[in-house]
Amino acid sequence: MLIPIRIVPLLPVSTELISSIVHPLRTVYQNEVSVEQPAAKIVDKTYDDSRAQFNSTLLISEMLRRYPYEQTKIIGITGVDLFVPILTYVFGEAQLDGPVSVISTYRLDDAVYGLPPDPALLFERTLKEAVHELGHNYGLYHCKNFDCAMHTSTTAEDIDQKGAALCNDCRKSLGL
Repeated sequence: MLIPIRIVPLLPVSTELISSIVHPLRTVYQNEVSVEQPAAKIVDKTYDDSRAQFNSTLLISEMLRRYPYEQTKIIGITGVDLFVPILTYVFGEAQLDGPVSVISTYRLDDAVYGLPPDPALLFERTLKEAVHELGHNYGLYHCKNFDCAMHTSTTAEDIDQKGAALCNDCRKSLGL
């Protein structure tokens, strides 16, 4: 069995959306998944005025300070726009084979692109990104299989094209 997963809602974020991905994550990773109490003010510490975005690497550092490694994988989920210095934006970031990852629902939401909100699509994208970043936490690299959740994504449309599950090779790498 893999190390258990703890989801930390990083406000602002929909706690209903987070609750909806718990069971699918349990199924994908055949593992215990729990949701922590929502955390406020962690995200605020990572705001970059020059970019009007939040630094995901700093957010991971803040998560490590607040949630020390306790034999769990911790994924923070927020609704703010994330970036890393070399990219315009990121959907998420993870420590490869490490304890913490973060994802943002901001650019996963069609409303950001001027389209009508689509809760079902937002759920699917959020789930795929959570599976993807947690895969990195468990030591998985990007996968060449286009259907695998570990396939790389640079746009929301890329996320839509891949599956929400791990391919057989990635599952085998994890002993699932």
